Amino acid sequence: MRNTNVRPSLLQLLLAAFLLCWATVASAQDWTYRARPGDTLWDLGARYLKADVPWQRLQAHNQIDDPYRLAPGQNLRFPISWLRVQPAPARVLAMRGHAEASDPVNGTRPLQAGMLLTIGSRVQTGDDASVTLGFADDSRLQLRENSQLQLDQLSSYGATGMVDTRIRLQRGRSSSQVTPARGPASRYIITAPTATSSVRGTLFRVNAGDENSPASTEVVEGHVQVGNQGGQRVIDAGHATLVRATGTAPTQQQKLSAPPALLESQLRLQPLPLLAAWQPVDGATRYRVEIVLAAAPDVQLFAREVSAPQIQIDTLPPGQLRLLVRAVDADGVEGLDAERDFSVPEGLPAPLTLAPTHGQTLHQLQPRFEWAKVADATGTVLQVADNPAFVQPLIEQTSRSQQLRISHPLAAGGYFWRVASLDAQGAPGRYGQALPLQLSDAPLATPLQSDTVHKGQLTLRWPADGDAGHYRVQIARDADFSRLLLDRQTDAPEVSLKRPWRGGNLHVRVQSIADDGYAGMFSTPQQIQLSCRLCYGLGAGALLLLAL
Repeated sequence: MRNTNVRPSLLQLLLAAFLLCWATVASAQDWTYRARPGDTLWDLGARYLKADVPWQRLQAHNQIDDPYRLAPGQNLRFPISWLRVQPAPARVLAMRGHAEASDPVNGTRPLQAGMLLTIGSRVQTGDDASVTLGFADDSRLQLRENSQLQLDQLSSYGATGMVDTRIRLQRGRSSSQVTPARGPASRYIITAPTATSSVRGTLFRVNAGDENSPASTEVVEGHVQVGNQGGQRVIDAGHATLVRATGTAPTQQQKLSAPPALLESQLRLQPLPLLAAWQPVDGATRYRVEIVLAAAPDVQLFAREVSAPQIQIDTLPPGQLRLLVRAVDADGVEGLDAERDFSVPEGLPAPLTLAPTHGQTLHQLQPRFEWAKVADATGTVLQVADNPAFVQPLIEQTSRSQQLRISHPLAAGGYFWRVASLDAQGAPGRYGQALPLQLSDAPLATPLQSDTVHKGQLTLRWPADGDAGHYRVQIARDADFSRLLLDRQTDAPEVSLKRPWRGGNLHVRVQSIADDGYAGMFSTPQQIQLSCRLCYGLGAGALLLLAL
């Protein structure tokens, strides 16, 4: 983590003076409380006032004659400087990837959901990480990847609901959803290296800027005041302002890019992988795609920047999710979001696949697939496609067992297959990994071994096929097997022939037959030559053929 113990810059000194002036104005203001039935001054003093401020001063400040009788609905004024102030740690609500927090007491430690961060804590995110922080007034901040911030002030004014939150974004990007102010002392201020953004009740993004892009503040909802020593501007919803160099005033507000138009014909949100495409946006150099929780958009589950107007997302956690897509211009300013809510079902886990193996080449065009059984699954759905995204599966079949042969042959070529378990209602769970597969229509080379023993017996052997229940052996004089000398089925990967044909060349081929009756392709024909020791003349050969 970089050392940030440097001397204050002119901007920081001016900011401190600005905040001190603000605090002075706030201290001169009063927080107003509306009395409820049963309220008394001493009870209200004990609840809201500092320990060294007696309730009698509250009575005098509000010119109350009878402290024992407060009319319901009566407004009581509490000077801000009298109110009890207490620490209000930020809480880590959600995180993705690796992030760290450091402070003088605990040092550096990995962030975890639920962790409390106190004043002075520094938070830093990794390459593919985000952190959502929650503050005492329910305001939230999302810190994006490769970002760093410092929590300078985290205080609340007792039970008033007013919270003072001040943050320094030292590097990277943040997005804030800020709760409307609950009194004159409520603050939410983010300081970047070149400007300060102060807001209440709005949704906005801040970019700290770097050597490739200027600092920027992008307002999605509400209004944000952005300023530095060069000047102040109020930025409206749907607009952004830039600070291109230290000491220069924020630019005139500019409109944010419109939301990209999602292409419905190329949008598939379920089942995974998610596929999305959109119309290019004028002026966009890239696009940012995020997946967030629909009920809590500041909780980020996926984020990526792409140059082309399309994306594929392979895995997502189950739940009610939201797809966000926005354009990014040459200055790094991000536009408004295109949004689409969708659901990823919990579902059963994907079955473990058994066969074919990853990238296996099968010399058959109607293969059989096998997988393990998932507990509570009532069946399995198999998909085969010519692309790993499964945009339009070529095969989609269900099975009640742990194996399935596809219903019709496919052309030779490359394919992908995946399976998902079916629950008791017949709904598919999560699909497993898309596995590559090659189908070939070329005959399989099956090496034959021949043994000749006494009395002219010939034995042919070949490698066993683990999927085969039977084998079919054909022998012919001609290479096209139009006139067969032998056509026999056997259970073992061998065949023995007594008193075979007269000597010369014979052609042999073998076909594997699966236990479900599916017959594969014949192997590449091979030649064997019978020696004269096996010759028994034409008459003996004819008798043997008749016997066969």
